[in-house]
Amino acid sequence: MPGGQIRSGIFNRRAASAISGVESSAKARDNESVFTLRPCSYSAGFAKGVRLKDEGKKRALRMRPEERSRLDALDAALRSEDVDAQIRPIVERVRAELARKAEALMTWKPIPLSTFRVLPPEIRSAWVFILRAGADTGAERHPNSHQRMMSFEGSGDLQTGDPGQWQSNILISDPAAPLEQRWISIPPNVWHRPVVGRDADWAVVSFHTVEAHELIEEKPDTSSKSGTKQMKYLATKVGSKS
Repeated sequence: MPGGQIRSGIFNRRAASAISGVESSAKARDNESVFTLRPCSYSAGFAKGVRLKDEGKKRALRMRPEERSRLDALDAALRSEDVDAQIRPIVERVRAELARKAEALMTWKPIPLSTFRVLPPEIRSAWVFILRAGADTGAERHPNSHQRMMSFEGSGDLQTGDPGQWQSNILISDPAAPLEQRWISIPPNVWHRPVVGRDADWAVVSFHTVEAHELIEEKPDTSSKSGTKQMKYLATKVGSKS
C-alpha cells in the first residue's frame, strides 16, 4: 500500500489531527494551492534522481499549510490496512478493463466513500484511474471540482499550466517518499495533462469535491464556439477514454 501500513489507533489520531487542521482553515482560497514547477520532460529514470527531490522541495514551499493538512488527512486515510484491502481489488478490476480495451488510454471507476473511515468534509467522491504506459491524454480541467491525486502504483508526470506552457510535476509511488513527491493538488479550472512513461501503466487515486455523477471533464475543442467541450465521467458506460 502506498505509504506503508499503520495500526488503526495511529491512523485515527493522525487522521483526526489532520482533519482538525483542515477545518480550522477551511476559508483558504483553493486557487492558491496548486503546485507549480518549471517545465521539464518526463522519463522513467528521472523519477528516481536528485532532480525529483529538488522538485518535491519546490512543491512543498508552494503548498499552503491548510492544503498540506488536507493532503495529510487523505494520505492517512489511504494508509489504513482495511482501506488498502478494499481499494486494491478495484485497482485490479480497472486494470483488467484497460487490458481488454486496446484502444483506451485510460480507465476509471469511483470508490465508495464508505470505504474510508474519515475524510476531509469537502470530499464528495473518490476514484481509481489507470493510465496506459506511454499515454498522453491531453489537456483537461475540472470546472466544478478541486482534485487531489496520489500516485498509487507506478509513476507519471501530472503537468499543469496552459496548453503549450506546461509545468512538470513528477509523482512516484514509493511509500518512503515525502508527501510532496506522491500527491498533487489541482484547483478548479486549472489545466492539467497526465503523461506516462513507456515502462508501466500508472495507477492513481483521486479525490474530488463534487459527487461522482457530477464530475465534469473539460477539454479544448476548436470546433466549438466556447473553445472547449465537456463530458461527465459517469456519462460513459465503459469507464474508459481513447
